[in-house]
Amino acid sequence: MKRMFAASCIVVGTMLAPVAAFAADGDADRANPKLFVKDSAITTKIKAKLASEHLGSLKHIQVDTDQNGVVWMTGTANSQDEINQAVAIARNTEGVKTVKADIKVQKDK
Repeated sequence: MKRMFAASCIVVGTMLAPVAAFAADGDADRANPKLFVKDSAITTKIKAKLASEHLGSLKHIQVDTDQNGVVWMTGTANSQDEINQAVAIARNTEGVKTVKADIKVQKDK
């Protein structure tokens, strides 16, 4: 009985080791909570500034910030002027190093 239990533990442990290693590598941003909070704070600041400008297409623009201060903006806007304004707001936000924008012009229906 003890041998069967020991063998079962070895088999289960061998199967779970790769899963644990993948989980540790797959969420590197959260490994350093200080960096993760900083990135979320930058994203929140940008979204708040966009909201205060009352851009009509704000609901269609997604904002994300990586651990290096690079802001990624995707989605759609009603005009090129709105895109330019959204990118300018992001660029002028404290902590932002670079803005990568993939926002397309598409009128709301």
